Amino acid sequence: MAHDNRNMTIIGGTRGLGRWLAEHLKNEYNITITSRNESSGQEVAQEINVKYNSNNIEAVRNAEIIIFSVPIEHMVKTIEEVAPHAPEGSLLMDVASIKRESSEALEKYAPSNVEIIPTHPMFGPRVPTLKRQIIVLTPIKNRSTKWLPRLKEFLKEKDCEVVITTPHEHDKYMSIVQGLTHFSFISLASTIKKLNIDVKKSKNFSSPVYSLMLDMVSRVVYQNPYLYYSIQKNNKETENARQTLINECIYISNLIKHEDEEDFVKTMVESAKHLNEPEALKRSDEAINMLNSKSNFLKKLVGKEVGLKDHFSNKIHVGIIKNVTSKQVILNSNHNEMDLKIANVDILSQEELFAWKKNNLDLEHYELSVMFPSKCNEKYLIKMFKNIEPVIDVEIIDVYDEKLDDCLTTYTFSYSVFNKKDKGYIEKYIESVGGTIQ
Repeated sequence: MAHDNRNMTIIGGTRGLGRWLAEHLKNEYNITITSRNESSGQEVAQEINVKYNSNNIEAVRNAEIIIFSVPIEHMVKTIEEVAPHAPEGSLLMDVASIKRESSEALEKYAPSNVEIIPTHPMFGPRVPTLKRQIIVLTPIKNRSTKWLPRLKEFLKEKDCEVVITTPHEHDKYMSIVQGLTHFSFISLASTIKKLNIDVKKSKNFSSPVYSLMLDMVSRVVYQNPYLYYSIQKNNKETENARQTLINECIYISNLIKHEDEEDFVKTMVESAKHLNEPEALKRSDEAINMLNSKSNFLKKLVGKEVGLKDHFSNKIHVGIIKNVTSKQVILNSNHNEMDLKIANVDILSQEELFAWKKNNLDLEHYELSVMFPSKCNEKYLIKMFKNIEPVIDVEIIDVYDEKLDDCLTTYTFSYSVFNKKDKGYIEKYIESVGGTIQ
């Protein structure tokens, strides 16, 4: 796919994956997004610096690539409305997580002189780039001869992993990868609620496997419940997957109830053989060890300032670490204590923490006049001043040569710090390197 600023229209590009695509492709294509809500559509377009059009038909008039990114339940109707107006030679794509219905709609309503490639990006809008992401393409026979090679080349350049399959096979596997997984986790969360389990208290007894399971369950139930309902309802293959799971739960429960150890063991062994994942123990060990190593690293920072970024909200918490357990870190921030789950945060590097503080905290600004030997090089004086740890920015705003002593020059520095208390430290530092404060 050539990167020559062609026109791309994203139908429904104000939220979720549509917005993500607009933000990440705007430097390579002239992007127009649409939305039924004009005020929010214009607001998002201005925020991410793309065009907005409230009329879907007008929006695709000059588009070479048209991407449908609307809720699953509206996908077919939207394709029916817009696809017939696609310009000759253009490419139509959708990013729905269910492919049979959207593929059939694209094939039915798109003119014969346009091409269609139903697509499923296997990631959500939380990922930072396309790099190493899986993209599933379900091209329709004889409807993508020109665009499929170009799309594959584009994704290859982005270092994506491309999977090509049929809409039917896609939905069959998605009924397990998404449907069965989501259903299992949502059911687990609902069961814990029905049992009236104090989740916080349960963590005092938790094994590493329970902790990982709770993280994955929480990851699902904290996301958009309407989307997850749509995936369950609209992929017809998931009904069979759900019912099979329910039947197996009843069967295995009865094995335990009737003390049938032999068949219980047989079921586990045969399931393990079928999964054929001998590396699973190693991978799960690595995940557990990663949590432990993060905990151990944070323990070494008790009493020091850190920045922690929440995986879910992307909010950054800055403060002094008060205490660290195997699962939690207690942060003292602005005289308030925060209890954060270690598995849910990333530790900012010193550079990232500095950048955050510089952009988010009110700075203290000072001027300082210092007498140095006249032979001092201003460039090196600035470098020396910048290397004082609390200093954020510094510049020389005045230079005065002493009349009584040709060997001395007074330099006036303007500098900024995060804390008022750092002013005294900086003045002592300047004096320790031979400067005389005026």
